[in-house]
Amino acid sequence: MTTDPWGRVDDEGTVYVRTGEGERVVGSWQAGEPEEALAFFRRKYDSLVTEVELLEKRLNTTDLSAAAAMSNIDKLRSAVQEAHAVGDLEALTRRLDALAGRAETRKAEQKQAQERARGEAREVKERIVAEAERVAVETTHWKSGGERMLQLIEEWKKAPRADRPTEQALWKRMSAARNSFSKRRKAYFANLDQERESVRSEKERIVAEAEALSASTEWGETARAYRDLMQQWKRTGRADRASEDRLWSRFKAAQDTFFDARNAVFAERDAELRVNADAKEKILAEAQTEIRGLISDPRRARARLRDFQEAWEEAGELPRDTRDRLEGSFRQIEDEVRRAEETEWERKNPEARARAEATVAQLSTAIAGLEEKLGKARANNDARRVKEAEEALEARRAWLAEAERALGDLS
Repeated sequence: MTTDPWGRVDDEGTVYVRTGEGERVVGSWQAGEPEEALAFFRRKYDSLVTEVELLEKRLNTTDLSAAAAMSNIDKLRSAVQEAHAVGDLEALTRRLDALAGRAETRKAEQKQAQERARGEAREVKERIVAEAERVAVETTHWKSGGERMLQLIEEWKKAPRADRPTEQALWKRMSAARNSFSKRRKAYFANLDQERESVRSEKERIVAEAEALSASTEWGETARAYRDLMQQWKRTGRADRASEDRLWSRFKAAQDTFFDARNAVFAERDAELRVNADAKEKILAEAQTEIRGLISDPRRARARLRDFQEAWEEAGELPRDTRDRLEGSFRQIEDEVRRAEETEWERKNPEARARAEATVAQLSTAIAGLEEKLGKARANNDARRVKEAEEALEARRAWLAEAERALGDLS
């Protein structure tokens, strides 16, 4: 009989392994020497050791899940218990028990990590849902709002999963927000279509009026009518793009027809009035030179101005391109004469002169009184009163000088 610390081969070739519970038959050997049999069954044991070592290494150095580890441990445990091998099978069982303990620890750690991940996933998806609900309720920029809603759906798909009840509840809110946004957008555009149809109808009316006026020769009245129609057009709002462009083309064409005809008439009339402009240019130049030379004598300036005004009226109507400039320059001369007359009247006004004389007298009296106070203060060496009197005198002497100049202007 051949023996080994962990097994033996009897004379009939039966191979045994020693365990804590006694010997167990693991096989038989009839083809060679007993030492070869033990070597063969020791190699089977070595294979089990290698599997256990590999599992230990995976559990220590990789993120092997606890469930996968326990499954492998159970398979190896069964393989060890039923092994047809010779070796320290109980040592392998103890190593597997130790691996099972580490797997249980990993299971607890993985469960905690899973709970944290689900909590983080819940927070991410709650944020996504909250924003979707805000977009659904608040957004009126439909294009950007629709794009953002699609982005949120994609973010939801890419986000990690929470637990099933949370996923279902949050998705229900997400779906409701998306449907709410779609309904609001659809209702808005349906209402917008109605509004645009109403605008299109109103602009059809405006264009019809504009086209009816295009042949009018009532230049002033029709120009005002076109201005009013333009204001109506702006107030009405916008129709759909195609109708807006088409109606605006018709409106502008009608308006251009009228104003082109009016401009042609006015251009012809302005050409006829050019001689009037030349005459008024001469009248204006003479008036500017002569009236401004007489402005110191308002009465003579007014008399001469009447002559120029009569000549101005007799010269006739002005062309449009020179009307504002020439009329404005002539009014400046009239304004200069009027201001000169007002100044002359104020200068000779007895009431104004009396008020000026009274002011001069009051200031002179006040100055005399202050000079007396100043003398007393100096005599008493009262520095404070001296300063007050000097400041008051300085102010009133300045006022007196101004009053005397005004009285001189009235003389």
